Amino acid sequence: MYQAHFGLRELPFGITPDTSFFFGSARSQEALNTLLIAARSGEGFIKITGEVGTGKTLLCRKFMATLGEDFITAWLPNPFLEPRTLMLALADELELVLDREVDQHQLLRTITHHLLMLAGQGKRVLLCIDEAQALPLETMEALRLLTNLETEKRKLLQIVLFGQPELNRKLALESIRQLAQRITFHYHLGPLGRDDLDYYLAHRLRVAGHDGARLFSRRAVARLYRASGGIPRLVNVLAHKALMLCYGEGRQEVSAAHVAAAARDTMAARPRRWPWVAGAGVLAGMAGFAWTFVR
Repeated sequence: MYQAHFGLRELPFGITPDTSFFFGSARSQEALNTLLIAARSGEGFIKITGEVGTGKTLLCRKFMATLGEDFITAWLPNPFLEPRTLMLALADELELVLDREVDQHQLLRTITHHLLMLAGQGKRVLLCIDEAQALPLETMEALRLLTNLETEKRKLLQIVLFGQPELNRKLALESIRQLAQRITFHYHLGPLGRDDLDYYLAHRLRVAGHDGARLFSRRAVARLYRASGGIPRLVNVLAHKALMLCYGEGRQEVSAAHVAAAARDTMAARPRRWPWVAGAGVLAGMAGFAWTFVR
């Protein structure tokens, strides 16, 4: 693709959550600090919300990677599970060996015994649930009951919910008010600010190996912010397309025109114009380049 043209080791604007690209903006760093403080203080439930594309999954992975060796972490990326299946998924994350026909009582006893054993070794177990707005209500209640497991000193299991704002509406329901009352630490992850965006681009380019002159003109950065609203995932999509266009023209600096063309080719960009031309976007002439993003 364009790596050699711009002096890069790898693509800088993929949307796969890669912790080496984590950008410590004021907001993301504050969110990470909130998570670390809450986890180390032994809170049972912690909640992080944010709009689509604001970097919740990347924050989750950075958080788990930052915790010390005294933490055992489990991660559930797809929480649309009934209570029993969620407990089986937790057991799998904890590498527990279960009988094929294990019943609910035996399953809970096995998990509890393992958590007690880990607590005796000075370990803390923390479960991170991504896309938590998809949790069924009965599964949320099962999670609450799991956090009832505790010693005289602390919880045996801590749970962090990462979700879209719809999670707040679900937690406001009367039927799960007991769970909502147990969330003592929470943070809402917003988009990048205008001043952050220039640093964000430079950071990702530097991690990808760039050490030359700036690749995005100031007007390009301004146009990129207007088109993306500061949403990191959308910034990455537009920046990648703009670099492709710049490379296709043999230029060394991305202009506002490149970003504008990338925005016209991206339905999620603001303002949302001409959705009917999505199948014949401005990048159609560059179809020889393979570009696949994995969420």
